[in-house]
Amino acid sequence: MAQVELIMPKMGESVAEATITSWLKEVGDTIEADESVVEIATDKVDSEVPSTAEGVLIKKLFNEGDVVQVGQAIAIVGSESGAAVPKTESTPTQVAAPILETATVTSAIATEKIGKNSDTGKFYSPLVRSIAEKEGISVNELKAISGSGKDGRVTKSDILNYIPKRNQQTETAAPEVSNGIEKSSATIPTPAVKSEPKKVKISINAGDEIIEMDRMRKLIAAHMVNSKHTSPHVTSYVEADMTNIVNWRNKVKDGFQKRENEKITFTPIIMEAIVKAIKDFPMINISVDGDNIIKRKNINLGMATALPSGNLIVPVIKNADQLNLVGMTKAVNDLANRARNNALVPDDIAGGTYTMTNVGSFGNVMGTPIINQPQVAIMAVGAIQKKPAVIETPSGDAIAIRHKMFLSHAYDHRVVDGALGGMFVRKVADYLEAFDINREI
Repeated sequence: MAQVELIMPKMGESVAEATITSWLKEVGDTIEADESVVEIATDKVDSEVPSTAEGVLIKKLFNEGDVVQVGQAIAIVGSESGAAVPKTESTPTQVAAPILETATVTSAIATEKIGKNSDTGKFYSPLVRSIAEKEGISVNELKAISGSGKDGRVTKSDILNYIPKRNQQTETAAPEVSNGIEKSSATIPTPAVKSEPKKVKISINAGDEIIEMDRMRKLIAAHMVNSKHTSPHVTSYVEADMTNIVNWRNKVKDGFQKRENEKITFTPIIMEAIVKAIKDFPMINISVDGDNIIKRKNINLGMATALPSGNLIVPVIKNADQLNLVGMTKAVNDLANRARNNALVPDDIAGGTYTMTNVGSFGNVMGTPIINQPQVAIMAVGAIQKKPAVIETPSGDAIAIRHKMFLSHAYDHRVVDGALGGMFVRKVADYLEAFDINREI
C-alpha cells in the first residue's frame, strides 16, 4: 500500500507551529484530495488542513491538543488499490481561508500565564489563550466561559462573544490608615460596572424565518462591537474631483489589460494616494497599546473584501509603499480573487496597519466605516458620480460636469484628533485631484 504524508503547511512567516484542535476524519475513513482532514489553531486564526492526496486515513501521528511544527507530518494517507493519488499541482499546500483578522488587542494585560489545559482538563487553543491574555481574562474567568466546541472546548467565537459582555472587574482597595492605625486589613473588591445596553425582547411573528448566524458572521459581529467599545469613532468627509483619473483610466485600461492580462480599477489608484498621504502623516499609521502608541514602520494596507457568502474579510497588501501602480494593481486583483475563491492563507490577513473599504462598489456615495482594530483609522471611498461643479478658468469661474467622489475617514479619537484626521483625508483628495492625465504606465 503506497502512503503519502500529510504535512503541517506553512501558514505565513510569523507562524511556526499550530495546535491540533479536532480531527475531522478517523482512521479508515476515505479522503478526497483537498478534503479537510483536521482543524488547527494558531495564535492568529483557526483553520483547516486539506489532504494533498486521495485515499484512506491510515494513521494519525498526533492527538488533539498536540502542538505541531510547520513542516512536520501529521497523518499518513494511503490507498487500498496500491497507490495514494497525490494532487497534480506543484504549488505548496495552503490552509483553508481564515475566518477573520486577529482579535482586537486592548490595554488590559493578564497577570497570570494561561496553560493549554485547565486543572479540570479543559483544552485551550493558542488563539484562545492569546486573546485571553491580551484582554486580561483570568484562568478562573476563562473556565467559566461556556464552550461550544468539541467536549466543551472554548472556541475563538466563544471568547470574542464573551468579551463585550464582561460587566465588571475587581479592584483591590488599599487599607485605610488613620493616625498610624490600619482601620481594616481586609481587601475589599469594588465592582466597576460597565453600562451595557438592555437586551430588547424580539417578537417572532407568523411567517418570520429564523436564520442562525454562521461562525464567520458571529466573529465579524463580535469584532465590530468590540471596535466600537474600544475606540471613540469620529468621521471626516471630503469630496474629491476624480475627473483626471476617470479620463486617464478610460484611456489606458484596454491597453493595460491586453499587456498585463489584468484589469486596472480605481482601487489601486486610490490606494496609491493613501500610501502617499500616510508618508506625509505617519501618525495615522499607528496602534494603541494601553498608554503607549506603536508607530508602525511598514505600511500594510488592508482592503475590505465582500465574499460571495455575504461575509467580509480583509486581506492585506504588505509594504504597499514599495509597489508601483502596476504592482499595486496586481496585488489588489490577486488578493481579491483569492479571497472570493477561499484560497487565502493566514498571513494574507495579518499585519494590516490601515484599511480601505470601497462602499462605492455597491452604489453608495459615502459611509461611516468601523475601525479595523488594532488600527486607528479606516477610509471608505464612495461611488464616482457626474456632478455640475464650479471650476476656475483663465477667463473666470465656470460650471462644468465633473466626476466627484466622497472620501469618509473614520479615526480613533483617543490618539487622532480632528486636525490630523481631517488633514489626512484632505491630503488623499489632493493627491487624487493632482493625478497626471499624461502618466505612463
